Amino acid sequence: MNKTLSVALALLGGYVLQVSLAPQLAVFGVVPNFMFLVVVTIALTQGPVSGGVAGFVGGLVFDLLNAGVVGPFALVLAVVGYVAGALNANLFAEGWLLPVTVVAVASLATEVSYGLILAVLGTGPQFWDGLLTVVVPSVIYHTALAVILYPLLARLLRTERPMKSFRRLA
Repeated sequence: MNKTLSVALALLGGYVLQVSLAPQLAVFGVVPNFMFLVVVTIALTQGPVSGGVAGFVGGLVFDLLNAGVVGPFALVLAVVGYVAGALNANLFAEGWLLPVTVVAVASLATEVSYGLILAVLGTGPQFWDGLLTVVVPSVIYHTALAVILYPLLARLLRTERPMKSFRRLA
């Protein structure tokens, strides 16, 4: 399958999951962000450029879903997608631990950055109030979902099927 088509289908699937399934999976008021998980998986399997572009598109779609300011999540997710994609050449073992760790760190960076931007814009809750009630539970939730979703989505997005060296993961 074409790389662009597979990325577009993954983003579309993330959108559908975000709109239809995510509100029903809320735990203690924390809703999973499937667009974030799809973007990080795209970044880890396709590289920094695809991760950045997918992050911008996915973040823009996520911003348009919310009734708030348009643009902050697109900026944050584009940067996180690019940085996570820069790691794709350095992932050198098959397995799930390293990608899940990248998701955890990326989730923390995403939630903190997005919270700071919303606090600066004056549209979100106070940053320190949301740290323990939103950021920490979101990181735990995204990490747990990555254990399940990353291997499935990475298999669909992988461009080269046989792995001849330990250079790449997913």
